Amino acid sequence: MVLNHINAGVLNVAYDDAGARDGTPVILLHGFPYDIHSYDEVTPHLVAAGCRVITPYLRGYGPTRFLSPGTLRSGQQAVLGKDLLDLMDALEIRSAVLGGYDWGGRAACIVAALWPERAQGLVSCNGYNIQNIAKSGRPALPEMEHKLWYQYYFHSDRGRAGLEANRHAYCKLLWQLWSPNWAFDNGTYEQTAASFENLDFVDVVVHSYRHRYALVPGEASVEEIEARLAEQPRISMPTVAMDGSGDGVMPPEGCTGHERFFTGSYRREVIPSVGHNLPQEAPEEFARAILSLV
Repeated sequence: MVLNHINAGVLNVAYDDAGARDGTPVILLHGFPYDIHSYDEVTPHLVAAGCRVITPYLRGYGPTRFLSPGTLRSGQQAVLGKDLLDLMDALEIRSAVLGGYDWGGRAACIVAALWPERAQGLVSCNGYNIQNIAKSGRPALPEMEHKLWYQYYFHSDRGRAGLEANRHAYCKLLWQLWSPNWAFDNGTYEQTAASFENLDFVDVVVHSYRHRYALVPGEASVEEIEARLAEQPRISMPTVAMDGSGDGVMPPEGCTGHERFFTGSYRREVIPSVGHNLPQEAPEEFARAILSLV
């Protein structure tokens, strides 16, 4: 894979660009702790159907870099959405089908909600991914609190130090816990784990999991965006929400009930046995969902 690089907003973004340049643009976004290899088997299906497929490394991952040492290494939701918008502007893509999961699904949902003219359609694993930070202090059921241990770990200095020292083993454990039915091999994990060696990875991850609980301030330049997200904006374009029934980090009901956040056509698909990294575990199903919106 030969990567492209482009300055977009505060980042120099590394991204894969596959397919015909005049094809329908599709932007695919990965989550934590994964990278663009989640879409290795999705992209060929889309390219064969005539799409142009762009898959960027998010901030803090792989070869993507901040342009200035003075930029806050924020991982808050508003910057993820702004990064996607800035990338689309830099690539001169007016509108695209957006697809993602976890952090990437959040970025896609944010652009779809706040800049609907930029999204032709949306495929979002686990449905509506925009955080309700105002309610983040409310405890969930014990079973769900148990699943979120990794987030609370990052709230402490010990957790930050643990990720710094043990990022390889820590992220592999999350893969195993979140996708218990996925028999990935060491080569598959190592291919992605290289992305966690980014010098900003730990800072971005820790800020993300602290900001979503209102424990640290965000980036001043995106305060207006964050304020708009606090209103839990609705999403108007055609959407496919996807859940894996074997997702080890999400509640058993997945995104059931999220339809209230969508005002356009909406359907939910549940993929049996599949875990949190749905595009890599079920690439054909994810590709079909994207193509249904092209």
